[in-house]
Amino acid sequence: MGDGEARGRGAELGARLAAGDRSAAPAALNLLETRTAREGAAALVSAAGEGAGHVIGITGPPGVGKSTLLSALLHEWRSRGLAVAVLAVDPSSKRSGGALLGDRARIEHDPADRDVFIRSMAAGERLGGLAPATRAAAQALANAFDVVVIETVGVGQSETDVAEAADTVAVVVQPASGDALQFLKAGIMEVPDVLVVTKADLGAPARRAEEDLRAALGALGADAPVLTVSAIAPTQGIAALADALATHGENRDRVRVRRLGALADFVHEHGERGLRALGGRRAAVRWLAEQDESLDEPTLYGLLERRNQPNG
Repeated sequence: MGDGEARGRGAELGARLAAGDRSAAPAALNLLETRTAREGAAALVSAAGEGAGHVIGITGPPGVGKSTLLSALLHEWRSRGLAVAVLAVDPSSKRSGGALLGDRARIEHDPADRDVFIRSMAAGERLGGLAPATRAAAQALANAFDVVVIETVGVGQSETDVAEAADTVAVVVQPASGDALQFLKAGIMEVPDVLVVTKADLGAPARRAEEDLRAALGALGADAPVLTVSAIAPTQGIAALADALATHGENRDRVRVRRLGALADFVHEHGERGLRALGGRRAAVRWLAEQDESLDEPTLYGLLERRNQPNG
């Protein structure tokens, strides 16, 4: 596909998503994940604009029960009449390079429900728990879906990119795991807007985990809500969690997310050398803060590219 054809295709798909056409979602993500179709991807995001959908990042250690929790949340959101898209960022297959599809397979949903869209995206070799096209995909899908969820492959010291792609970030932990102390050491406790303790049905261990998280937040002077839930039937706390996520989403800062997303993609493309050419991360963030608030992420990325040039 040539650049002109890709731009036309991207503009068409972006316009369909902007008009609320959810059937355009699969083709749109195919284009965004095609590395040789950058022009088309930029045209798609530009044509789609910024949707009103709430982009939620869900992350946590492998095996903590993110997919089970997401299944329960998905049922809750659909009971409220909300259309939901899920981008499950899976580990990459070493053989094919594609997503292993594990998380997508574990998320329970009605495959005939046209108001639910679930897509696995391969994380590739990129640190941060996000696929390279995740930000653009979430932004585009937010036009046609009320809630867009980014579920990451895991969480660690270098895996906090989801905070730069989502309006609201929920970090999930399980009782008796020692995650609170590890997260405090890794700086991850500064990331979540909502903290979730799973397996409330365990009783005392879940309550202790909740207390540990509150103490860790207090040590940082942070004030994120901590909720204890059980995602197995009969579920506990799922409606309250959906409410907490929605409350945070009402005060989301889309401009900040766009700017940080553009910077994260720039650093992925140009590395630390490119970041140093911008004067370092703080200088780059300050410079982005001076740009027009209406600029979309591809435009901001292009401005960073030009600034990185010798005469930029």
